[in-house]
Amino acid sequence: MNTQTPGTQRRTLTNLALDSTMFIAFLIATAPRFTGIAVHEWLGIALGAAVLTHLVVHWSWIVGVTRRLFSRASGSARLNYLLNALLFIVFTTIIFTGLMISETALPLLGIRFERDRLWTQLHHLTSDAAVFLIGLHVALHWRWIVNAGRRLASRIFRQAPAFASAPALTKEAER
Repeated sequence: MNTQTPGTQRRTLTNLALDSTMFIAFLIATAPRFTGIAVHEWLGIALGAAVLTHLVVHWSWIVGVTRRLFSRASGSARLNYLLNALLFIVFTTIIFTGLMISETALPLLGIRFERDRLWTQLHHLTSDAAVFLIGLHVALHWRWIVNAGRRLASRIFRQAPAFASAPALTKEAER
């Protein structure tokens, strides 16, 4: 039985879509050898915008948990808050260092920085840390991911009978 209101369902599906898109974009961005450096850089910049969108969408949760972090927040809320704070720091570092070592995106805009090996090493180190932290994040939210996926699938399949009952387009129907 679904006890969510339509507004809550819509928010859940929006969150699932945003989170899934960010996850897939991150996975693609972690493979610049396959996508090329230009796709890697532009996707990284887009991922930065998605992270900001994610923060705006979840701002009330951030403020609420921050207010009760040291008083009455549950252990799981504190762990989730810490993990999200680490993810924010790591993603901010990845995006900043990525911009500092940009070979395609920023030079195309006329912005060039002197190459520094420190930025490259920090970019790779924080990217590796992000893979680990995202794995933890997905593991901690697995139940929500599965339930939201089921609700989405249920919603899609509830609408499927309308398509199934539509007249089939066959060679005889075309004549």
